[in-house]
Amino acid sequence: MNRLVTAERALRTAAPHELLDATRRVLAELYAAESADLFMADYGLTVLQPVSVLPYTTEPVSVHNSVVGRAFCAQEPVAESAGGRVRVHLPVSVRGDRLGVLSVTLPDEDGAEGVLDELAEIAQVLGHEVVVAERDTDVYLQARRKDRLTLAAEMQWQLLPGRSCSRPEYELGAQLEPAYAIHGDNFDWSVTADHLMLYVTNGMGEGIEASLLTNLAVNALRNARRAGIALADQAALADQAVYAHYQGRCYLSVLMFDFDLETGRVAVVDAGSPQTVRLRNGSVEPVTFEAQLPLGMFEETDYVTQEFQVEPGDRLVFVSDGVHAVAGPRGEAYGDAALARAIQSTRLLPAAEVPRAILRELTGHRGRSLPDDDALVVCLDWHGR
Repeated sequence: MNRLVTAERALRTAAPHELLDATRRVLAELYAAESADLFMADYGLTVLQPVSVLPYTTEPVSVHNSVVGRAFCAQEPVAESAGGRVRVHLPVSVRGDRLGVLSVTLPDEDGAEGVLDELAEIAQVLGHEVVVAERDTDVYLQARRKDRLTLAAEMQWQLLPGRSCSRPEYELGAQLEPAYAIHGDNFDWSVTADHLMLYVTNGMGEGIEASLLTNLAVNALRNARRAGIALADQAALADQAVYAHYQGRCYLSVLMFDFDLETGRVAVVDAGSPQTVRLRNGSVEPVTFEAQLPLGMFEETDYVTQEFQVEPGDRLVFVSDGVHAVAGPRGEAYGDAALARAIQSTRLLPAAEVPRAILRELTGHRGRSLPDDDALVVCLDWHGR
């Protein structure tokens, strides 16, 4: 335990841009580690990029076809042997938000198992420090990108709370495509001791204009939420903010949820087009709500909440129009049936893995890698209390 305290103190006192160097020194001094490398998951969740010479990183490894990627996807340490040494790959995550992998080379293969738990703890401490350090340095944000982000995408990713999170009551995962050129789709969440609030936004327009519209709406919703206002009133205030600026020329759709963590009761405001699908006891079915007007379409729209119940074991998948309505090479829409098959085929994956897997299947349906419209998938696994 003394080693863990020493390691944690060293990381907490390191300069933001020197976290990896501090980690290497600690691991060398306390565990005789020969090397340590930090890999960050890229925005598209396809590769893990080494934090090295920036602003350009080199030699990324695949998320899906590498030992490092296996540790990332499974969120468990993975060890591989090489000539008497052992290379340990440790997931770096913060409250379920998967950031990357710390890979450590130890000289003694036999002694690695005895320190694996301590190394995994250090990797988690490193994850927390990376999140804090990102307020003061671009090092880790630069390492996450294998391509240049558009300005609109830069704004959208900075607006997001993360890509996954977990608590005993639930697990959440989300992903946007095209990751490096996203326009207006967005997701947001916030949790308290008793409630999870989740927002799924289907943006309107293209490029920077779409991003500006979404930024206005999301921050208006956050402003209302942080004032302690109820869900329907959050929608009304955000609606007023968007209409005041655009006068009805631009508007956007949003699904808003307030989950009671104790009872599983859910309050919903459906202001537009994002869709909800539920996997329960092996069966996939749409969850429909009374549609209300998108935010900002008309002045002073009133919104009302509806309710439904989630049960332990439920999986909810939320998708934007860029998933449900995307056309294949012959013009056929992806639609309910294909989405249901995708949800069934990914039922054994953890929530954090589901959005990317569904988007891969969507790419196969579309027949080309780059979509014409934003595509958003959010997955919620409900465990309850």
